[in-house]
Amino acid sequence: MPSSVHTEKHFTGSATVRDIVIGMSDGLTVPFALAAGLSGAVSSSRIVVVAGFAEIAAGAIAMGLGGYLAAKTDAEHYAIERKREEQEVIEKPHAEVAEVKEILEDYGLTEAQSDSIIERFKENPKSWVDWMMRFELGLEEPDPGRAVKSAATIAVSYIAGGLVPLTPYFFLATPQLGLPYSVGATIVALMVFGYVKGRFTGMHPFQSAFRTSLIGGLAAGAAYGIAKAIA
Repeated sequence: MPSSVHTEKHFTGSATVRDIVIGMSDGLTVPFALAAGLSGAVSSSRIVVVAGFAEIAAGAIAMGLGGYLAAKTDAEHYAIERKREEQEVIEKPHAEVAEVKEILEDYGLTEAQSDSIIERFKENPKSWVDWMMRFELGLEEPDPGRAVKSAATIAVSYIAGGLVPLTPYFFLATPQLGLPYSVGATIVALMVFGYVKGRFTGMHPFQSAFRTSLIGGLAAGAAYGIAKAIA
C-alpha cells in the first residue's frame, strides 16, 4: 500500500506579521487619540482631518524609519558576529571544538559521535560557522532586503490603521458627531485585526481578537484621556 506523505505546516512569516502588528496597532491607537482629543477642543471636522493626516504621515515615516534602523542593526550585528566566528574557527580551533562538544553533549551525543561531526565541520568550515552562529549564538542570517521590507510594511500598516479612526470625520460636519463612529470603527478594526493575526500566528483567533481589542482599547482610552486633559 502506498504510504501517505506527512507534510508539516509551519508559519514562516513571523517577522512580517510582527511589522504589521507594530504598524497597525500604533496606527489604530495614536491617530484615534489625536482625533478624539481634538473632538473636545475644536468645532470643525476639517481641522481633525488635517491634523490626523499630518500625524499619520509623521507617524508612518518615524515608525518606518525605526523598523529600517532596527533591521539594519540586526544585519550588522550578525555580520560582526559571523566575522568573529570565522576568525575563531581559524585562529582558535581547539576552543571552538570544545564549544561544539559542549553543545552536542547537551543534546545527548557521545564523545565519539561529537568527534565524527567535528571532523565533518573541519572539512567544511563554512558549515561549521553556520552551525556555530545558530547553535552557539542563536543567530539566524537575516534577509538582505529585510530593512527596506520592514520599513515599508510598518509604514503602510500604520497608514492603513490610522485611516480607520479618521474616516468618519470625512463625512460628518462636526467632530462631536464623528467621535462615536470613530470609536466604533476603531474597536471593530482592532477585533478584526486581532482575529486575522491569530489565524496567521496559530493563536486561537477569538482569543487573539479579544486580547488585541482589549489592549488596543485600553491604550486608546488612556491616550484619549491624556489628550482630553491637555486640551
